[in-house]
Amino acid sequence: MPTISVKRDTLFTALGKTYTDEEFQDLCFEFGLELDEVTTEKQMLIKEQGDHAGSGVSEEILYRIDIPANRYDLLCLEGLVNGILVFQGKKDPPSYKLNKYEDIYSLHLTPATAQIRPYAVAAVLKGISFTKESYNSFIDLQDKLHQNICRKRSLVAIGTHDLDTIHGPFVYDALPPNEIKFKALNQTTEMTAPELVELYLTHPQLKQYLGIIRDSPVYPVIKDKNGVVLSMPPIINGDHSKITLDTKNVFIECTATDITKAIVVLDTIVCMFSEYCSGKYEVQQCKVFGPDGTYELYPQMQYRDELINVEKANNYIGIRENGGNLAALLSRMCLTTTHEDTVLRVRVPPTRHDVIHACDLYEDIAIAYGYNRIERRPCQVVTTGGQVPLNKVTEQLRQECAHAGFTEALTFTLCSREDVASKLGVSIEGVPAVHISNPKTLEFQVVRTLLLPGLLKTLAANKKMPLPLKLFEISDVVVQDEKAETGARNERRLCAVYCGKAAGFQFVHGLLDRVMALLRQPWDMKTGYCLRQCDDAGYFPGRCAEVVLRGEVIGKVGVVHPNVLTAFDLTNPCSTVEINIEPLL
Repeated sequence: MPTISVKRDTLFTALGKTYTDEEFQDLCFEFGLELDEVTTEKQMLIKEQGDHAGSGVSEEILYRIDIPANRYDLLCLEGLVNGILVFQGKKDPPSYKLNKYEDIYSLHLTPATAQIRPYAVAAVLKGISFTKESYNSFIDLQDKLHQNICRKRSLVAIGTHDLDTIHGPFVYDALPPNEIKFKALNQTTEMTAPELVELYLTHPQLKQYLGIIRDSPVYPVIKDKNGVVLSMPPIINGDHSKITLDTKNVFIECTATDITKAIVVLDTIVCMFSEYCSGKYEVQQCKVFGPDGTYELYPQMQYRDELINVEKANNYIGIRENGGNLAALLSRMCLTTTHEDTVLRVRVPPTRHDVIHACDLYEDIAIAYGYNRIERRPCQVVTTGGQVPLNKVTEQLRQECAHAGFTEALTFTLCSREDVASKLGVSIEGVPAVHISNPKTLEFQVVRTLLLPGLLKTLAANKKMPLPLKLFEISDVVVQDEKAETGARNERRLCAVYCGKAAGFQFVHGLLDRVMALLRQPWDMKTGYCLRQCDDAGYFPGRCAEVVLRGEVIGKVGVVHPNVLTAFDLTNPCSTVEINIEPLL
């Protein structure tokens, strides 16, 4: 699910109303969204790159909002504001208009493009007026689309250009890399395509796209009639035609391996930013000529009508509303609807490419009606079901641990490499952890292999609470396993921690004995469980033991080493037990 970051004050200005965080969270929920986080740009950079990254960065409040993956029209401030205002009944859905093409802005594909990216679409926005905020939103929407529907530019790559700096008609060609030479965006000199590929091998953002074309005998390139390079998709645009705040006319081109995705992307961009054009919500079409000489007009921006039955809509959702009310609910979701006898005629705009079936319309009715207002009713179908044994035992153990005086915690499944390695006195190379290939933040680099680090961090965050603190968690960890189909497997673990003025080893040992008694495991080396002394860098020397079940080690119990406590910013002694409960079933 993609997440967008919008400045709170800018958002409230566009909405024409100021909300508290709780009020806006409720509004998002009603609209089918989720306010994920209230933060600042400085806090985000510190979380991603460390404390050194926050200096000189704005502390303006940001709202991070989770957007459904198929709602491309909500991936920018303009679409979000438009959707909310229509939902609140403060404005009517926009009506988009296509202006006639001009031959001078046509795009011609050569036969060579079939070797690499065979499709292209294009459009023109005339008389656009950018502000700093709208310009940033324009760039950010392209990034969001690239990461979402464009599948990191593998399906579609977007290029936007200052139309007044180039001269049509334009040519989309595919040439050997050494024949392509131009000054790339924000570069000072001209370079050939191989030189650019070499340059961007270390670029933090662009390096991930190089593999799309690097091994191809030809690279895609778009030029104007004078041979000026506009872009080398999907890598980089040319510096000559870059967009600035002073740009008044924009030429948009999308090259693709999937024409349907390209049409959706182009429709989304022009619909969102045509509101800044001199002719509001007006977009100029372009002729796109194929290698065979035939042409299509883009953007298509097609409106289409869908018919749904009133009774069927009510039955699917579980409500009883007349056709007029259902039509009003759909209209609040930017789907202008009229009621005709027992049928609803829904006009689907070009911004709502997510509507592909009647069930999508039923979902929008339910959102506008309010899920919390839908009356609960018993299931009409008799079925037989049962819990998975492991989950059933887990729930029973949770109750028993709570009865023993321990408080349940629920910690993150992802953690940093230090949490499972250096902080516990071991090397990361010796930990069978599953690593995240491109971690977003320093806090979430690997999947946890132990529950203990999460509980120690929970203790550190609650040092103001009175002692003793007794926490437990029963959750999954993930460890590498060459025998598993995916190369890794889940283990259901139980971990408990006691923190007080004394280590309190007897408390975790007692909890272990209680769990074993409940699971009818006797204290016996051969037929039940026992403890066997061991050494572990994470535990105090001579105060650590393996929990052995019928000869198999299923966990450890002991007093946490002072170095580990210091690493997790703890000052009081702790004892812990962590076992794998799956072999106990």
